[in-house]
Amino acid sequence: MKFRFGILTALLILGLTNCSSLTRGLYGMKKLKKVNEETIIHYAKKYKIPQADLYVLDTSYLTFLFSLDTAKYKEQIKNHYQPLQALYYERNGQLKSFQINCYAGGFPNLKWNRNNTFETFPPRKQAMIDSIVPLELQIKYINPLSQTKSSSIENYDYIVIVYWNRLMGRQSKRLIGFVQENHKLAGEKKVKIIYVNTDNIYTEKDIK
Repeated sequence: MKFRFGILTALLILGLTNCSSLTRGLYGMKKLKKVNEETIIHYAKKYKIPQADLYVLDTSYLTFLFSLDTAKYKEQIKNHYQPLQALYYERNGQLKSFQINCYAGGFPNLKWNRNNTFETFPPRKQAMIDSIVPLELQIKYINPLSQTKSSSIENYDYIVIVYWNRLMGRQSKRLIGFVQENHKLAGEKKVKIIYVNTDNIYTEKDIK
């Protein structure tokens, strides 16, 4: 079975299918297109992402997600292919807090801090916690860029995976800002933030 992805699919993911191009513009969304490393680094600088912690999501990630039992894990799969995510993993690799765009709500900006979600570390639970993508598996599907500095994640209390992209424009920037500010609440906990660009997984036309 093939899953076709394009701008329509991206909008379905965001729940914005019925919105006009003007509305999408008010959200700050950009046209979907494949990006190279130079473009990713450009936007990483713009969004204040440390280049040493910059990765890209492998396009095979969606193939993995849709290889799962879609009847059993329909909601979990939907959550994990959202374009904007912040996943907080504990040292043992289990997901502790999960933030995604479709639960944030808000207009013209997504309200990541709705109900003071980001006022504690880790943030309060927003999306349903599941176990279909443990940390070890998450790491398997992210690829470093040329300026990424590889480092061990074993000595950290929390590993935060941030999914961001050019497609979502300022909504990506705002999520990154919330995650970075929330990090300041971690106290003595050792936290590693990994920033994963997801643009190219939505430009794949056929995911088998």
